[in-house]
Amino acid sequence: MVGIPAVSHVRPSLEIIRELVARGHRVTYANDPAVADLITATGAELLTCTSVLPVADNNWPDDPIAAMGLFLDNAIQALPQLHAAYHHDPADLYLYDIGAYAARALAETQDRPLMQLSPTFVAWDGYDRDVAAHLRQLPGADAYRAKFARWLADCGASTTDVDAFSGRPSRALALITRAMQPHADRVDTDTVTFVGPCFDAAAGTGSWTRPADAENVLLISLGSAYTRQPEFYRQCLTAYGNLPGWHVVLQIGKYTDPQELGDIPPNVEVHSWVPQRTILEQADAFVTHAGMGGCGEGLLAGVPMIAVPQAADQFMNADRLVELGVARRIDTAEATAETLRATLNDLVTDADVTRRSALLRARARAEGGTPHAADLIENMLA
Repeated sequence: MVGIPAVSHVRPSLEIIRELVARGHRVTYANDPAVADLITATGAELLTCTSVLPVADNNWPDDPIAAMGLFLDNAIQALPQLHAAYHHDPADLYLYDIGAYAARALAETQDRPLMQLSPTFVAWDGYDRDVAAHLRQLPGADAYRAKFARWLADCGASTTDVDAFSGRPSRALALITRAMQPHADRVDTDTVTFVGPCFDAAAGTGSWTRPADAENVLLISLGSAYTRQPEFYRQCLTAYGNLPGWHVVLQIGKYTDPQELGDIPPNVEVHSWVPQRTILEQADAFVTHAGMGGCGEGLLAGVPMIAVPQAADQFMNADRLVELGVARRIDTAEATAETLRATLNDLVTDADVTRRSALLRARARAEGGTPHAADLIENMLA
């Protein structure tokens, strides 16, 4: 497995790695030491491949071409490290994250099979027209594509066309529920298999017990990256603090000081990190940033959601949750205490939301998850 050190790109496939190790396969995982603990806990062997992506300080550029350039620069410096690690010990199959371009270049130079593990939605028939064509019109796109083409020509990859190399892979597992995929009916299912979120059989790592006197439980989490939102948290405390019948779990991440929140109401517990899946299995509602991981966990738990998107694909994900009939969307600027409280009441008293949440929960669990993904990987090995 070859990945990048963004937690949202590492966690989705960890249980697949753990399952492959448990089945007796030797699994190496090339990634930055920053995520070593996550990787080695699966039983995989960490191969150090340092990254230049700005994940430590979360200092990502707003410009999409600049962000794409960071991934290209990371691939350029990662490929020599991968060659050093795998030149005398090539893998029988390379798995790779969508951001790990160097893995595909490596596999092509060694003429080895390759499978992408996508933690988010995949390209569909028409994606080039719907999305990629617009990106190619942005300032800096021509220079980015020229640099990418030069790298492909120099690194020995057999695929030298930029669009073909960075576009749809020949084989991929989508680690999301099919319900979250845009234009799912236009995805090539000969090359892509939706296996759903791949978690372990238990609810999740870590423990949390629902208070005996809690009539309802609300989890609030903006994930791991875009959590520097003290004003939003204060609005949540005003909205849900002392709300009759509700116990609130508020995750604020590592970028917000709890002292910035002021007085904490007695029905609210505040943490920098929580065992999200464990809590969702016991929750009645979920305020989420609509990252793909959070969406998948919410759907698997069958919990109605309030989506407050922060960046990247989260805006599209939030709209998709609304389309599915399991969520309401509130943009951060409109997330006042009054709006947050009214939206929660509207959400949890809507019988259609309850029905749709249960239906999509059943569908997500039927997609097979970790065992199905491991079976498909073993089939490719065979």
